Amino acid sequence: MTSVLAVIPARGGSKSVPRKNIKELAGKPLIAHTIEPAREVERLTDIVVSTEDEEIADIARRCGAQVPFMRPKALAEDMVLTYPVVMHALEEMERRRGASYDAVLLLQPTTPLRRASHIDQALDMLSSRPCDSVVSVVEISHYHPFHMKRLIGDRLVNYIDQGFEDMRPRQVLPPVYLRNGAIYLSRREVLVRDQSLVGPHCLGMVMAEEESVNIDGPLDFLLAAALIEGRVA
Repeated sequence: MTSVLAVIPARGGSKSVPRKNIKELAGKPLIAHTIEPAREVERLTDIVVSTEDEEIADIARRCGAQVPFMRPKALAEDMVLTYPVVMHALEEMERRRGASYDAVLLLQPTTPLRRASHIDQALDMLSSRPCDSVVSVVEISHYHPFHMKRLIGDRLVNYIDQGFEDMRPRQVLPPVYLRNGAIYLSRREVLVRDQSLVGPHCLGMVMAEEESVNIDGPLDFLLAAALIEGRVA
């Protein structure tokens, strides 16, 4: 695996926190917390920010990322999925460089606590194992699906029907994991052939809970800032 394209999607619109991708977190724009560790990874051939927003593009360039094209407005609407955004970046970059990449790495700015070592770990896993993709996950510690319910009318039933009312403590339940959004790494043919960010043979890379904060609302900024302060204390 000799060439890897890292794509950082950062549109200007945000419903929960206005201008979220460039809002200050621990003294830096949010997006800087993704660009800076990516730049520490020598195996990344290109680090590209996909945005339709000129201010975000300018900040991304100052942080050391490439912004060689602007994202079409049609790919920056609220309901647009991530896959077409990444494919647009891949096609644009391959057209510009005149060659294909071996793999594509999606780094979302809303997971700012990943480190360069996590990216290196994912690259090691993809290059050394017979797999299509590597995705970062975090173990669910509080809301186990065996304890979850759903309503049929007003009747409360198990979300997963294990045949009994499961009151067992979390410690004895089988571990379950949730994608934390920090790393999606796939071979190029997965995106082109399967039209998906993740292939059928996907490896999970476990990250700690304190590394897996996903910035969605104002409280997440406070939590992430406290964790970043704790790192340097």
